[in-house]
Amino acid sequence: MTMYFDPFRELDRVAGALLDRRENPRLMPMDVYRDGDRFVLSADLPGVDPGSVDVDVDGQLLTIRAERTARSQEGVQWLTRERPSGAYLRQITLGKDVDTEGISAHYENGVLSVMIPVLEKAKPRKIEIATSAKRSAVESGKK
Repeated sequence: MTMYFDPFRELDRVAGALLDRRENPRLMPMDVYRDGDRFVLSADLPGVDPGSVDVDVDGQLLTIRAERTARSQEGVQWLTRERPSGAYLRQITLGKDVDTEGISAHYENGVLSVMIPVLEKAKPRKIEIATSAKRSAVESGKK
């Protein structure tokens, strides 16, 4: 097997290994967007066992935890090991206009999706504009 040597990738790997703290949780990349009456959070967790993923909400704090265990095989000599393992953690403070009781989540193909519904009072609504004709009709109806 031929291997291509990239000095910058090797430097990045060595620096990452030196700065890596196994006791500190890793950060998971995520996207958040609004889709109509809900927010959708998508977090990348490739190779994570779905049983290790934990999503909870405490007040307005949404916490996502996951664990990716290192693959170990007897008698194997690793040539390169770039896929990180360990604990992943992400905490997001939710606004007061979300329905924390209605939060749901699913994990598929290495992506955790969390649906966060918006409260009814925070949904966009149309405001009627009164005109002078409507206003005088309303006022005359009161008297």
